[in-house]
Amino acid sequence: MTLRALYLCEGPSDTGLRFHIEAIAGEMGRDIHVTVPDLNRLPNKPGHSVGDKLRAARQLSHGADEYDLVIIHRDSDGNPPQRRRDEIADAVAAVNPNLAHVPVIPVRMLEAWLILDHAAIREVAGNPNSRVPLGLPKPNRAESVADPKALLKQAIATASEEKGRSLKKLQARFSENRARLVQMLDREGPVKQLASWQSFTHDLSEALSCL
Repeated sequence: MTLRALYLCEGPSDTGLRFHIEAIAGEMGRDIHVTVPDLNRLPNKPGHSVGDKLRAARQLSHGADEYDLVIIHRDSDGNPPQRRRDEIADAVAAVNPNLAHVPVIPVRMLEAWLILDHAAIREVAGNPNSRVPLGLPKPNRAESVADPKALLKQAIATASEEKGRSLKKLQARFSENRARLVQMLDREGPVKQLASWQSFTHDLSEALSCL
């Protein structure tokens, strides 16, 4: 049986996580189809709350029972992860009470998962053979970085070794490069050491086992 999953992410450059969801399910011997709805297609764009997004996704679906599972990405943004877990659980209970759910809660934001793969950063920067130091943290410090998004953007710029107009063009493609990094994320790499990644993969595996 193919499981039907809904993935609600925070932004368009986060959609690549669907490939990791599908791969993790595949490793468990489960077939899953992940839908990432474009909520901007709606005449009235939803708010940023989980409940708003769930209600908007229902408008785009054929009914409340279309999915077996919903995976919801919500950056902690400095909040305790448990607060985000409760926020997600409460929203699902209010909008789709019979739907299994998996929270995805990077600390502080998803970029904390991306700043650990130096080789991938050098590749998206267009300079894979670069050896210039990137000033990135070790895994045990990645989730303590105050602004991992800014750090990632700076690391890509540093890895590129570009200057002037070429550097500006590269920085203008940050969202595109960030999306590539999400897809390229090495699930067996340093990210495995992060508590938020461990929680996500554990919760996903548990949900898949129960369905």
